[in-house]
Amino acid sequence: MRKEDRNFQGILVFGETRSNKIHSVTYELTGKARNLADVKGCEVSVLLLAESLRDDPSDLFRFGADKVLVVQDPSLSIFNQGIAVNVLKAIIEAENPEILLAPATTIGRTVLPSVAAMLQTGLTADCTGLEIDPDSGLLLQTRPAIGGNVMATIKTPVHRPQMATVRPKTFRIPAPRNRTGTLIYPTLPKETFSSPIQSIHLQRAEGDGGNIQDRDCVVSGGKGLRRPEGFRLIKELAELIDAGVGASRPTVEAKWISYPHQVGLSGKVVAPKIYLAAGISGAVQHLAGMQTAQKIIAINKDPEAPIFRIADVALCGDLYDILPRLIERIRVERCERNG
Repeated sequence: MRKEDRNFQGILVFGETRSNKIHSVTYELTGKARNLADVKGCEVSVLLLAESLRDDPSDLFRFGADKVLVVQDPSLSIFNQGIAVNVLKAIIEAENPEILLAPATTIGRTVLPSVAAMLQTGLTADCTGLEIDPDSGLLLQTRPAIGGNVMATIKTPVHRPQMATVRPKTFRIPAPRNRTGTLIYPTLPKETFSSPIQSIHLQRAEGDGGNIQDRDCVVSGGKGLRRPEGFRLIKELAELIDAGVGASRPTVEAKWISYPHQVGLSGKVVAPKIYLAAGISGAVQHLAGMQTAQKIIAINKDPEAPIFRIADVALCGDLYDILPRLIERIRVERCERNG
């Protein structure tokens, strides 16, 4: 069947698993796909690849999936680009989705471009917004452009599927609902799981204290620290409240702190319950990486700092005066609480 004769319909989410467990970004994208599907009046399918899945895949029904496809094979014990591309391409050709969504993680950024090239369709990377055009029914894919100074909305009017990657924490996981669906374990040809690429070893690179995207609280420092030693204060507060340590791009470029801590368009998108920004003015590139936090606390000497516009609590003053007082207050209250 020719591509132009195929009936493309529905939304497919290329889910992500880590250590044979469903990663939270899969739930985020499933929830967003459900919203888009409700507008289009179509179904949501989720594809999972794992050696042997430890989580219950049917749990994704509660977050918006109508169908979950689980591909399990010993070759999936460690990520292999060639095999992942083969599997995703085979599922796309079988399911004919109109829209394909994937996380903008290392895996998504590696697999999706190859698949898009094979299928001769477009791919919009690192989207921060997804909507359905009410007139054409096309997927409106919004992403930062020109260094993050403008937001571009992209359409794929001709080729299918319409493909987009989305950074983790861009969308919140929806509240689970009482839903059911269809669980499928596809049988794929043996050659699907062969690849000229050999994966020898997997080593995860994360900052001190683990992945900041997984933390409920994040304390970030910016150029307002004025010197690299200022991060000692940031880390002291973070340790006290069991928070992750974040940073603005200029501090990472100045080598005050390592890249895994960077928050923003060129770093990580975080959506913690509390985000405390000390000495960060609030450039659009940084705001795009943390503005979905539930509570934002900003400390800055400049009363006109852009970050104050989105802050729930704005403290205007020298962070070297405010942070020590905050740290001491927390310690005192904890001592009093513990008797």
